[in-house]
Amino acid sequence: QVQLVASGGGSVQTGGSLRLSCVVSGYDYSRACVAWFRQVPGKEREGVARFNFGGSSTWYADSVKGRFTISQDRAKNAVYLQMNNLKPEDTAMYYCATGACGFSKYWGQGTQVTVSS
Repeated sequence: QVQLVASGGGSVQTGGSLRLSCVVSGYDYSRACVAWFRQVPGKEREGVARFNFGGSSTWYADSVKGRFTISQDRAKNAVYLQMNNLKPEDTAMYYCATGACGFSKYWGQGTQVTVSS
C-alpha cells in the first residue's frame, strides 16, 4: 500500500520559515518524481517544486524560486521542502505526491501553511 505522510505545516509571520516533510512508503520512487503542490480553497492546485529522482534534477515554480528548496533523504524515504522568506500568498494546503514525472499518481493528506502579515 502506497502511503505519503506530509507534515511540518504551521502558522508563521511574513518572512518566517517552515520545513515540510513527506515520507513515502510502499512505492519505489527511485526513477520517479516526488513533488509538492499547494491549493487555496476556490483556486486551482499549483505545482510548487519537484525532485526528479531519475535525473537527479529539481524544478520550482517561479513564485517560489530563491525562497524554497526541495531536498531528499533516501535513507529515510523522505522529501523535504524548506520554505524561507514566507509571504502571505504562500498560505495554502500543501500536498506531496509521487509517480511518473508529470503524472502524480499517489498523494499525501496535506499539511496547512498559514503566513500572516
